[in-house]
Amino acid sequence: MRSGLKTSRFLPKVLRRSRLLRAASGSAVTAGDARPVKIVSWNLLHSVGARIEDVIQLIEREKPDLLLMQEATVGMDALTEHVGGYYARTPLPGRIHGPACWTPSPFARKPRACVIPSGALVRRVAQIVHLDNLTIANVHLSHGQIMNRRQLRRLAAVLPAPAAILGDFNLVGPTLVPGFADVGPREPTHRMADLVPIRIDRCLVRGMVCEQSRVLPVFASDHQPIMVWLKTARDLA
Repeated sequence: MRSGLKTSRFLPKVLRRSRLLRAASGSAVTAGDARPVKIVSWNLLHSVGARIEDVIQLIEREKPDLLLMQEATVGMDALTEHVGGYYARTPLPGRIHGPACWTPSPFARKPRACVIPSGALVRRVAQIVHLDNLTIANVHLSHGQIMNRRQLRRLAAVLPAPAAILGDFNLVGPTLVPGFADVGPREPTHRMADLVPIRIDRCLVRGMVCEQSRVLPVFASDHQPIMVWLKTARDLA
């Protein structure tokens, strides 16, 4: 759907470049493949941050097997019209934005919402994504340092292994989630109050290993995207 989407002069050029990507989108990639799964996670900064053409650029440049977005609005719902693939968005209750995901190949199951403990101001849900035997939670957690750890423990209790939790954790310091390893890049991903660099975009895994991770160049948002290459323990046996 194209509701509310304003197409910029830049978009036609992007669409021409995206034809090759759309043609290749039928090639399924899952966690059981020989090569690792490439996942990108990015907080778009709703309303004033990344636009749909910025997300198209990221997909064309990095060609992820799965793109996770936080603070996605209705404008992102037209993404598959431009790059093909499969897309789902889960708005936060009472908000215009929420987590969303895109993949070039079909989901193993339709992405769904998982209710997690809510903060004082915002009711939170995680988006649960299934790729073959891998379960991924796409999260935008509360700012409270006790609450966001409670939210992570809730997800850890319900996610079957192998599993990964990625997104904007709004968390400083160790995650304190038993059974999960913090494998994302160690570089800062955000500047608090535009001054203090902090690492709040994270990746936790259970029953998996991370072969590579890095922070991608910043553009369009106040968060930098993170990228991880994940393999299940089965792949490594």
